[in-house]
Amino acid sequence: MVGFIQNLIGNDKIAALLMSFIPLIELKGGIIFARGAGLGFFESFFLSYLGSTIAFIPVFFLLVPILNLLKKIKWFKAFADKIELFFKDKAAGALIKAEKSGKKARTETFYKMLGTFIFVAIPLPMTGVWTGTAVAVFLNLKFKDAILPVVIGNFIAGAIISVLAEIILALSGNLIVLDYVLYGLFALAAIMLIIAIIKISRKKKSTAEEK
Repeated sequence: MVGFIQNLIGNDKIAALLMSFIPLIELKGGIIFARGAGLGFFESFFLSYLGSTIAFIPVFFLLVPILNLLKKIKWFKAFADKIELFFKDKAAGALIKAEKSGKKARTETFYKMLGTFIFVAIPLPMTGVWTGTAVAVFLNLKFKDAILPVVIGNFIAGAIISVLAEIILALSGNLIVLDYVLYGLFALAAIMLIIAIIKISRKKKSTAEEK
């Protein structure tokens, strides 16, 4: 997988940036690829962090306008409604987790920021800047309140993945093992995408119209 991407892009640094920008792959895939391609620890982290963090801007400003545009198109309206509900459910879940982990007497904005941070900082499937920013959008966070938890959360996630990659390298002693990890990440991303599409498509219309 690493060799294929290297041949396809032709530049390891650009490849790391591009991979980390891709939804579902994001920071996790970017770091694994960069280390597997032989880039250094800090270089791999920086390039992947930069590429994944940049996604915050287009997602924050374009997600709702694109969904609203799709709602105006007959063939896409129902699916756009379900996508919106999907992210609203994610946002509600993130807020509940934040309220459980946070201290009492905090503002609502604080809990929304904390929920966004937790969602981005834990490097699990279907978490990251893309989904985390969507969560912030549907929590109605302003740009200035959303960017900090996303940026810091992504940094924490990057640090965790970077350390895990180094542990794998230390135990295996061979960069080739990261190639298999990358295959696994791509396979997992594909599976999670299919699951997400199924969940979105199965959401009931009546539920999607609830406020």
